[in-house]
Amino acid sequence: MKFDFKNDFKKNIEDEVRKSMGIHRNKSHKKYPVISECPVCKHDLEVVKLSCTNCETVIEGRFTLSKFNYLDSEKLYFIEVFVKNRGNIKAIEKEMGYSYPTIKKMLDEVVVGLGYSNEDKDETPEPEKEDNRKTKVEILEMIDKGEITAEEAAELLSKAK
Repeated sequence: MKFDFKNDFKKNIEDEVRKSMGIHRNKSHKKYPVISECPVCKHDLEVVKLSCTNCETVIEGRFTLSKFNYLDSEKLYFIEVFVKNRGNIKAIEKEMGYSYPTIKKMLDEVVVGLGYSNEDKDETPEPEKEDNRKTKVEILEMIDKGEITAEEAAELLSKAK
């Protein structure tokens, strides 16, 4: 049995966004989540028309989207897991099945995606516990799976068992 994680994940995010916004599927009017990037030229899109599903009032103008609307579904999922686990990296690692460096990298990507500088971040090193160090084989496997970058691997290799 093959799982299509990306499509299942995308569908779950779309359903959660619909629920959170109070959007219910109506057979006569299919609804889609707002896209924030032009599929042709990749520039930002803007919302110019809003309509009420109850009384059919229509408002036209130029409306802004939240910073979160510009994040892809994978980053939104990460934010959801991060908030659900109250920022506890160990719990996030366990739920997502990723290593500390991968979780840290994902968090950095979200910070940049929200428009903040990565240079201002607080450099918190990986917790150093004797039993937390990886073997060289484990580090190479992490690179193979795409969980860490070469730079992260070099740092881990310097601390390897």
